[in-house]
Amino acid sequence: MDNETGSAERSRNLQAPWRMPYLESLGHQDRCFLCHYRDEPRSDEANFVLWRGASTLVLLNRFPYTSGHLLIAPYAHVPALADLDEPTLMAVTRLLRDTPPILTKALGAQGFNIGLNLGRCAGAGLPDHLHLHVVPRWEGDTSFMTVLGDVRTLPIAFDEVYARVRKAGEALGLPDLTV
Repeated sequence: MDNETGSAERSRNLQAPWRMPYLESLGHQDRCFLCHYRDEPRSDEANFVLWRGASTLVLLNRFPYTSGHLLIAPYAHVPALADLDEPTLMAVTRLLRDTPPILTKALGAQGFNIGLNLGRCAGAGLPDHLHLHVVPRWEGDTSFMTVLGDVRTLPIAFDEVYARVRKAGEALGLPDLTV
């Protein structure tokens, strides 16, 4: 270790082994879960679907990195942003704008990681159905539990997160799901 800068210590890789069972299971599913959720609006609460628009849906990620980890997905089963029509692209963009304030109000989020993984080699667990991640963050939210014990600490139950986020969205009049 470089005593002056600690650079050797900072360059270590952290591994996320809990993701592999999820990634491996994706190849064995008969159907894309986002398409299944799209086609089952009566099961929105059971599937933790928060909002539906004319061309999009927002749901809680069942394999979250933090409490309140959202997925924004178009209804269209397409792999890339370039495959979306203009109204759907704009709807996805509006949701990307509107969901962080909801998570701040509902969960006190202090920051966000927002992104998408295009292609399996880029980390996409579902490479054929584009979806964006909105991951709320808090000062000091990383812990040794994930690194040493293969455990993520999610301090709020899914049902409670779902209820809080829905309530905050309604209170803020967001997200705007009109297309």
